[in-house]
Amino acid sequence: MSQEGARVFEYAVEVARGGRMTVDRGDGFPLEPGEGWTPEHLLLAGIVRCSIASLRFHATRAGHELRASGSASGRVTRRDSDGRYAFAEIECRIDAELEPPTNEVDDLLAKAERDCFVSASLAIAPAYDWRIS
Repeated sequence: MSQEGARVFEYAVEVARGGRMTVDRGDGFPLEPGEGWTPEHLLLAGIVRCSIASLRFHATRAGHELRASGSASGRVTRRDSDGRYAFAEIECRIDAELEPPTNEVDDLLAKAERDCFVSASLAIAPAYDWRIS
């Protein structure tokens, strides 16, 4: 449930029978992950991209330029609570450069973690390893 008066962001994708994915009702930007890519990999990639986007948003608001890359890994196992398989651990590593440098890095990182929509949507919180230079 969203709070009354809260901004709403809507997203849509389509997955064709052959696996081709597109945004915006099938006529938008295609994504055809290569062999080996699973939905679990795509979720991890989404966490990395969202975390970088969130950090970029807050860094830009604070007057910084950002260059960043990242990686994520996760462990899926059966949950004790309901016996279902789910991510039990997720680690997200982000390497970033802020220009100009700042002494307010901890504040920016806290905001980036808080405002990543993808990780906020999960039942578990990713463990972050931020490397900022």
